[in-house]
Amino acid sequence: MENKVKLPESEFPRIVIVGGGFGGLALAKSLANTPYQVVLIDKHNYHTFQPLLYQVATGALEPDSIASPFRSIFEKKKNVYFRLAEVERIDSENNSLHTTIGDIPYDHLVLCTGSKTNYFNMEGVAENSMPLKSVPDALDLRSMLLQNLEKALNSDGEELESLVDIIVVGGGPTGIETAGALAELKNNVLPDDYSEIDFKRMDIYLLEMGPRLLAGMSEKASEKTKEYLEKLGVLVMLNTGLKSYDGYNAVLGNGKIIPTKSLIYTAGVMGNLVNGLNETSIVKGRIMVDPFLKVKSYDNIFAIGDIAAIQKENTMPHPMVAQVAMQQGNYLAKQFKKKPANPKPFKYIDLGSMATIGKNKAVADFAFAKFQGFFAWLMWIFIHIMHLVGYRNRVAVFLNWATSYFNSDKRFRLIIRPYASKNPGK
Repeated sequence: MENKVKLPESEFPRIVIVGGGFGGLALAKSLANTPYQVVLIDKHNYHTFQPLLYQVATGALEPDSIASPFRSIFEKKKNVYFRLAEVERIDSENNSLHTTIGDIPYDHLVLCTGSKTNYFNMEGVAENSMPLKSVPDALDLRSMLLQNLEKALNSDGEELESLVDIIVVGGGPTGIETAGALAELKNNVLPDDYSEIDFKRMDIYLLEMGPRLLAGMSEKASEKTKEYLEKLGVLVMLNTGLKSYDGYNAVLGNGKIIPTKSLIYTAGVMGNLVNGLNETSIVKGRIMVDPFLKVKSYDNIFAIGDIAAIQKENTMPHPMVAQVAMQQGNYLAKQFKKKPANPKPFKYIDLGSMATIGKNKAVADFAFAKFQGFFAWLMWIFIHIMHLVGYRNRVAVFLNWATSYFNSDKRFRLIIRPYASKNPGK
């Protein structure tokens, strides 16, 4: 007996969207109230604003400020349906998607499954480090950091330093923003909360394998970011990779060993692939698509966002950032709605890059100008608030940031769900 997911009968073609990240959400919202039945599936029942995960991890925001339930987003969109499920396999011959809740037939399938952490086969890193890709990751990291500080109250010597020292691996936006937020906690908040600990003994390391931070931005932005971080007290180590981590000792590529029970890994990502596609459609961990975002070898399967790479000779794939995913989602929606006989290929418009290092400290690169410092920080705040989903979230984040600006406090230092390490001795 077929195990089909129960969905309303419809006279319209069905578009199944796998993944409710930036690309999938943009596509689903653009297809609302169109002559299609749109089915969005995701393993979470909410959309996550990933650029602010580090603020949940460091106590500046609560998770419901950056997460929006899909059912709330689409409650008035009568042709959009959400199902909580994970994909098991694509059956392209029968135009069916096998999921954990049953099979979903489709007329068009759009893969927006995003990316996952790439540990590059480094010994022990996947098992013992802390990633920062989801709300559960952020909550686990927050709990672990606070639990380690509680343990530090009853420790001394090398044990104390291993509990308070933190390594952040990766000099991209997530890495530098996390390191900056941790440094502000160390400088402005934790000495009052844990007055018995000498925080001069707390070291925050930022490891970057390349010669500079924020490799995708200008050299001026990289230099200024390093300057800001070092002023905050972060120990920036360039041209330094991680070799292994056993939960106690981080072994660096240069042979140096740093004892720590807190290693945050933000250094690499790879496509979050779905089973069932031809191997020829996948190159270097990403799905190959044509300039119209159609997957190679398929007529009715598309891919957008981090998972997709457009096939063009002598060109690099688009960066794995939210801008690309949202533009591709909106582009694909237009193709479905207008069905042009001679469609124009997708063209990515780079709207610029930004990163914040701390209060009044940010860098911004735009085609027309480059900014650093307070003005860049104001721009970063405005743009991030405007891109949050929902009026409530925008207000909540703004009020929390405004409060923190004047008293430097990180309000949400709560161990709501204790973190249980995969390493029992850690």
